[in-house]
Amino acid sequence: MKFAIQINTSPYQSDAGHIAYRFIIAALKQGHEIFRVFFYHDGIYHAFRHATPPDDELQFTAQWSGLAKRHRIDLVVCISAAQRRGLLCFDEAQRQNKKDNDLAEGFRISGLGQLVEATLEADRFIVFG
Repeated sequence: MKFAIQINTSPYQSDAGHIAYRFIIAALKQGHEIFRVFFYHDGIYHAFRHATPPDDELQFTAQWSGLAKRHRIDLVVCISAAQRRGLLCFDEAQRQNKKDNDLAEGFRISGLGQLVEATLEADRFIVFG
């Protein structure tokens, strides 16, 4: 089965992102495919490169980056939600005369078209948060 996932809450607002992550790991172990994970609303906070939680807490951004690398999962961050919250990729930061690239490795910025495509391509679309 092919899944598309949407995450709407920040890693510190609720456990929804962590539950989504664990769901994805379980689905992959059972041979399912993850077509795309779309980070929307406050879910974009999972993609901040400079997030530095204490060592005794889960490293959400690093977990997602590792997952994307190991399993070639498309991690898409909504551009509108990201801009509203100050998360800019390199190209957008340059365009707006900002100095930093805030997007963590393995994530990419795109629009709602990627979400629509995910819902059409997947057998199941699940929203967390």
